[in-house]
Amino acid sequence: MSEELSLAATSWGHLASFNAMASRCEVLIRTADREQAYIMAYQVLQETRRIEQKYSRFNNSSLLSRLNATAGDWQNIDVETSALLVFSKQCFDLSDGMFDITAGPILKLWTFGPDANVPPSASIQRALKYVGFDKLIIEASRLHLPRGMSLDFGGIAKEYACDRAASLLTLDYPHIPALVNLGGDIACASIVDKPWQVGIEDPSELDNATRTISLTGGGLATSGHTRRYLLDGGKRYGHILNLNTGYPVERAPLSVTVIAANCLLAGMLSTIAMLKGANAQDFMASQDVYFHICR
Repeated sequence: MSEELSLAATSWGHLASFNAMASRCEVLIRTADREQAYIMAYQVLQETRRIEQKYSRFNNSSLLSRLNATAGDWQNIDVETSALLVFSKQCFDLSDGMFDITAGPILKLWTFGPDANVPPSASIQRALKYVGFDKLIIEASRLHLPRGMSLDFGGIAKEYACDRAASLLTLDYPHIPALVNLGGDIACASIVDKPWQVGIEDPSELDNATRTISLTGGGLATSGHTRRYLLDGGKRYGHILNLNTGYPVERAPLSVTVIAANCLLAGMLSTIAMLKGANAQDFMASQDVYFHICR
C-alpha cells in the first residue's frame, strides 16, 4: 500500500485521502471491499498526479513550463492540450476576456497572505501588455505563444483532473458508486444508488457548512476568496483577478458554488460569476444550472 494514500473503512464503504494540486483530496467509495477501494482510489491519485505534473506552472519540467519557456516559437501540442486550449477559449469568450489562461505575467506579480502587498501600478500595466488569449494562434497540433506571454491552467486543471478521474472510475467500475473530491472540486463516478450529501462551506465560519445539497451526478465547484486574500492599506483584495484591469475583482461575492454536467463546466461558471462582481447573480440566473452565492 502506498504511503501517499490513506484508506479508512466507514459505515458506507471506504474513504481514501491524499495530497495533490496544493489540496487535500478525497475519494468516497461505496464498497466494503478494501482491496477494491484501494485500487480505485490509487487510480484517482495517479491520474490527478499525472495532470498536475503535466500542467503545473510550479513544476519546471512540466509541459506547461516548457511551452512558456519557448514562447515566441511555434510549438507542437498533443490532443489533450489542444482540447484544454479549446475549452479555455470558451472561458475567455463567455467571460468577455476576464477568464484568461494567459494570465501568467499578472499572476507572477500578485501574492496573497499576511505579508503580501499590492504590486506597483506600473508593473501591472507592463504585465497586461503580455496578457490576452486572442493573441494566441492555435492550430490542431501546434501553438504559437507570443514572446513574453505565459499560460496558466490553474483555473481549470483541478476541475479537469476531477472529471478525468471520475470518468476512469465510471469506465472501469460502472457499478461501484464513488465521489472524487479534489480540494472542493467534486465529480460523481459510476451509478449512484443514493445521493451524496455535500456541504457548502460558510464563508463567515470556515470549515462549517452553510447548507447541504444532494448530488446524484455531474460535478460541483466553488470559487471564492475567503481563504486567499491580502490586506493592504486597510483594504481587502481577493485572489481572483480581473484580467481587463490586472487587479482583483471589485464587489465580488465571497463564494459561488455551481452544480453542472461536469466539474469543469461548474468551475468555469463559478469562476466567471466571481469575475462578474456585483453582476454575479444575474449571470448565474441566465445559465440554467443550480448555484448558491454567498456574500
